[in-house]
Amino acid sequence: MKEQELISIIVPVYNIMDCLPRCVDSIRSQTYRNLEILLVDDGSDDGTEQLVDRLAETDDRIRVFHKPNGGSSSARNLGIRNAKGRYIGFVDSDDFIEPGMYERLMESIRRDRVRIAQVSRDEIGEGGNRLPDVCTPPEEAYTCPSETFLRELLLHRGDCSYCTKLTDRTLLDGRGFPEGELNEDFHLLVEMLSEIDGIAVLPQQDYHVYYRTGSNTRKKSKDEFSRVFVDIVNNADFVERTVAAHYPALREEAVRFGLYQRLDYLLHIPVGRMVSGDAFYVSVKKYLRRHVPDTLGNRYLNRKHKVYLLLMTVAPKTVRQVHAWKMGLAERRSGK
Repeated sequence: MKEQELISIIVPVYNIMDCLPRCVDSIRSQTYRNLEILLVDDGSDDGTEQLVDRLAETDDRIRVFHKPNGGSSSARNLGIRNAKGRYIGFVDSDDFIEPGMYERLMESIRRDRVRIAQVSRDEIGEGGNRLPDVCTPPEEAYTCPSETFLRELLLHRGDCSYCTKLTDRTLLDGRGFPEGELNEDFHLLVEMLSEIDGIAVLPQQDYHVYYRTGSNTRKKSKDEFSRVFVDIVNNADFVERTVAAHYPALREEAVRFGLYQRLDYLLHIPVGRMVSGDAFYVSVKKYLRRHVPDTLGNRYLNRKHKVYLLLMTVAPKTVRQVHAWKMGLAERRSGK
């Protein structure tokens, strides 16, 4: 029997007392036994900093690192630098996984001769209820060529999360997750796709995302404006440059992505910040104006998106005020 290669599983940890034991238990229970679990405490101050040390006493495969708070990407990058495994996986500390996940991923890497394999995922609400799928799992396993995988990402049908993937560590040599940003997985994956032939995709929903109010992109208040809506626009610009350099056939999909991400930004930015003194907001408006022909002619935008984009191009603040009124009305009706 072939000796199992070591897998390093990196878990960035920050003030997560309630969910961390379930997360770690799900990793410890993997049927693939030759793994190490790197718990990177990112400056916790609620008792989690002691909890990670206690968890390490339960399994000699657990290694703990403590660092000042710097965000999930900096914690992941510290884990990458200290990982000993031939392959690297990531699990977010509020999520959990099925026992056979890493065994299936490793089997796929060997069988399909790929450097990245991916399982499917589902999302679980705080009440334990299953939420609608963000990414539809395939009916059967297949290997997706890099260009096709990128196309699916640009059409918002693919999964850019590294948490669902097992990655050859050589792909991470000399690179890491961009620090101080959200939506960091997308940026790194797009950068990496040009170096691989494709990604093996498995149908099993082995990764469970716990939809937790108050995490980076799940704000408690509808009035809060997460910086993720700025980062997704920056990522759209990055992917347009990447497509121009490596995948010119995807130009229409990349422009659609850029328009869609800017629409998302404009639907979330507080109306009070929609002013001429906000340089980023002004740049978004200019992009929409330059791309009116693309908005009208892009076959990957539906009619609703085209109408919203054209209205946002002409009168973004008015559209936002009307949109907020309609959303409030819908909420009041649903509450009756």
